[in-house]
Amino acid sequence: MSVTNDLFLRALCGETVNRPPVWMMRQAGRYLPEFMEIREKYDFFTRCQTPELASEITVQPMRRFGMDAAILFSDILVIPQAMNIEVQMKPNFGPYLPNPIQSQRDVDSVVVPDVDQELDYVMQAIHMTKEKLNNEVPLIGFAGSPWTILCYCVQGQGSKTFDKAKAFCFTQPKAAHEMLQKITDTTIAYLKAKVKAGVNAVQIFDSWGGMLSPTDYQEFSWQYIQQIVDALKVEGPVIVFGKGCWFALGEMAKSGASALGVDWTCSARNARYLSGGNITLQGNFDPARLLSPPSQIKSMVTQMINEFGKDKYIVNLGHGILPNIPLENAKAFIDAVKEYSN
Repeated sequence: MSVTNDLFLRALCGETVNRPPVWMMRQAGRYLPEFMEIREKYDFFTRCQTPELASEITVQPMRRFGMDAAILFSDILVIPQAMNIEVQMKPNFGPYLPNPIQSQRDVDSVVVPDVDQELDYVMQAIHMTKEKLNNEVPLIGFAGSPWTILCYCVQGQGSKTFDKAKAFCFTQPKAAHEMLQKITDTTIAYLKAKVKAGVNAVQIFDSWGGMLSPTDYQEFSWQYIQQIVDALKVEGPVIVFGKGCWFALGEMAKSGASALGVDWTCSARNARYLSGGNITLQGNFDPARLLSPPSQIKSMVTQMINEFGKDKYIVNLGHGILPNIPLENAKAFIDAVKEYSN
């Protein structure tokens, strides 16, 4: 089913456009007052696992700002939950896994689930969201990279270094690779089910890829992302976003992905150069820069588009939007793209 506003999909195909499309990572959520109202009533995973709530949260920013794509409200940690690993979301703390993976025996107890059964609530949320969007804009589905998921499964919580996760990979590589493969197989099935349910594109978030050296990145992250891209690119467009992974842009560009996300530490010029100049890039406004005055945000966004070029480019942040961003500043970011003309 085609969508009325197909700017995002055309940019993913590398077509010439009048202006680049725009959306924001984490646009469905914590900076919106209407989201906060829902958050007061329901805990985090209730929001993720209740299709009515997830679909409502997904469309909230669309009503307010009219981005060129919606991204399904969910979380990357629904995957380990489905794999028989307990995940809690603690207020003012973040993800907490009371029984982290520490040994081969722990890996053996992890299942590759039937995603249609265990993650059916996500598929229902997609159907409900598609109805609400009424084919006006594309819907993005997403998953974390296997390495990023492993980081949480082994560390048991967020971390600045993920030292336990790295230690597990370096001291028990066999167990680590088995775990990574189980996550990969689950993720492939999950994303395929999302496409079947109606998402128009998928994004892989490798939030902690930049924690690894280039050599270790190839071994413990990229080879698994490549499997996902290979399996999904025949189903629809795939975007790969690796935070801090500028060193892998050349390899990523040859992967078969439709677009690559770039964080704010890599300039447009370097990103184009490192990725070979032919693939669609997405990014890379510093999320904290949305705290600047709206007029400054607008001029910086215009400059950013000029530096990347309007074609083969999707305007986004370099990571998720922060909770303390004023609404008028988020609006200035979106409006600057919509008003763009070169």
